[in-house]
Amino acid sequence: MNKGMFITVEGPEGAGKTTIINMLANRLENAGLQVLQTREPGGIEIAEQIRGVILDNKNIKMDPRTEALLYAAARRQHLVEKVKPALEKGYLILCDRFIDSSLAYQGYARELGIEEVFSINSFAIEGMMPKLTLYFDIEPEAGLERINQHKGREINRLDLENLDFHHKVREGYFKLMELYPERIYRIDASKPLEDVYQEAEAKLYEMLGGKI
Repeated sequence: MNKGMFITVEGPEGAGKTTIINMLANRLENAGLQVLQTREPGGIEIAEQIRGVILDNKNIKMDPRTEALLYAAARRQHLVEKVKPALEKGYLILCDRFIDSSLAYQGYARELGIEEVFSINSFAIEGMMPKLTLYFDIEPEAGLERINQHKGREINRLDLENLDFHHKVREGYFKLMELYPERIYRIDASKPLEDVYQEAEAKLYEMLGGKI
């Protein structure tokens, strides 16, 4: 590739995003592409520190607007320090979560408003949007059950929200699919892992013009 490509992966808790990203990154690297695998919030030192504040189970008094602003701050630092430089070098970037998470979680589920949260993030990203977003969809009950069965996974503050909140997050993602049908591609994450991976790989194959 002559220039980089920014691809994000989204989904509710327990959708299996991290596992699929690891598999996709391995496949792309084996095909000879320069791949950068990263995550939000986090990916670089400053953003990881902000991540710690956001997800700390002790911070139950955090105001929703504070939460939204912290995500946007972490996103900005991650973007300018890691994502943009990698794109300029021609990397294909696979990012676990980006702006859609803020729109679904804070904008819709926290009821701050999708447009309002997008406005906060517009200041942070300066028009930098993904070329493609793979949305791994799963019923909240199934996703949370996966988390409970996953040994070694840290249970963070968002995992502890009630079931209604997680249903609203999923509704938020469906709203975003209506707003951005040309960018967001839904994959049924309740299927067996290999089936989910194959569909994700096929979509990337299409996006990259058969270069994998």
